[in-house]
Formats: sequence, structure tokens, C-alpha cells
Amino acid sequence: MTASSGPESPANTPGPSSAAPPIRVGLGYDLHRLEPLAPEGPGRPLILGGIRLDHDRGPVAHSDGDALLHAITDAILGACALPDIGEFFPDDADANENRDSADFLIAAIGAAREAGYVPSNLDATVVLERPKLKPHKGAIRENLGRLLGLPLDRVNVKGKTHERVDAVGEGRAVEVHAAVLMVRL
Repeated sequence: MTASSGPESPANTPGPSSAAPPIRVGLGYDLHRLEPLAPEGPGRPLILGGIRLDHDRGPVAHSDGDALLHAITDAILGACALPDIGEFFPDDADANENRDSADFLIAAIGAAREAGYVPSNLDATVVLERPKLKPHKGAIRENLGRLLGLPLDRVNVKGKTHERVDAVGEGRAVEVHAAVLMVRL
């Protein structure tokens, strides 16, 4: 190091090769407030993983508010170091009003494919006090498998509650965490 070059920093030191790694992992998260369904309130039907659940409350959202598809979309985009769902599909764009969240997921898969990656498996956790997710998990997994192009043994969805703690536990919100493994084409 010379006096004029300054101290070495991580940005100045040689690092690992920038060659595309064989796998990448993405984490996604989403949370939507749940309100009584319209016309009594601003909520819309509760949809998770593209499957409509019978419930008296629904997400307040610009699109259809499918928090599970939003989290998976962000996981895929994140794994490929692409902009997040809000940058790709802004919530103030008229084109995204009432939009099916499957469109977002399909676009993220296409962007990942252009970056040289495809999904290999999904593990997601839906945190929702009610309704219980168990009766719907099979249909949700099947739909996710279809959208992701994956067999069911590589698609997992877990349902949890928040034990009546905070907005999620009080039934006023739905929260989703998703992890996606992406593999190089």
C-alpha cells in the first residue's frame, strides 16, 4: 500500500471469480393487512398461492394481494440479484391494479431464466391465524408446482399461527416467508 493509494478495502481486494455459481438461494417475505371484505371494508378475497380461501377478511392490496406468490416472486428475483417485486411491478401503476399475482411470478421466472437460472425447489411458510391452511395445502402446492414447473416433492408450504400475538396473531394480517433454490441452466 502506498500513501496515495489509501488503505485496502474489500472493494479493492481480489475476490472470488464472478463466474455464475451453479446454485443461488433467494429469500422472500411479504405481509398484508387483512380487512373485512368489500363492500363492508377494503379487503378483497383471500388468495394464497393462487387458491382462494373462504374467509371474512382479505388483503388490502393494489394487486390481488396474494402474499405467498409475492414472497416467492421476491425470492426468485433476490436469488438472481434482480430488482424486487415493487420495482418490477409498482403498486402505484394502473396496470397492476387487481392484477393476478401469478403474472408477477411468471415474469420473475422469465427474468431468472434470462439470467441463466431456473427454480429447483421451494420452501415457504404462511403465518396466518385463520383460516387454517391445512385443508388448502394440497391445492396450493399443486398450483405452485405448476407455476414453477416443479414436481410436488420439490414444493413445500407450511402453515403456522402467531399464537394470538401481534397483528398476525390477532387475525389482522398474513405473513409469508419463502426460500427458493435456483440452479444454473
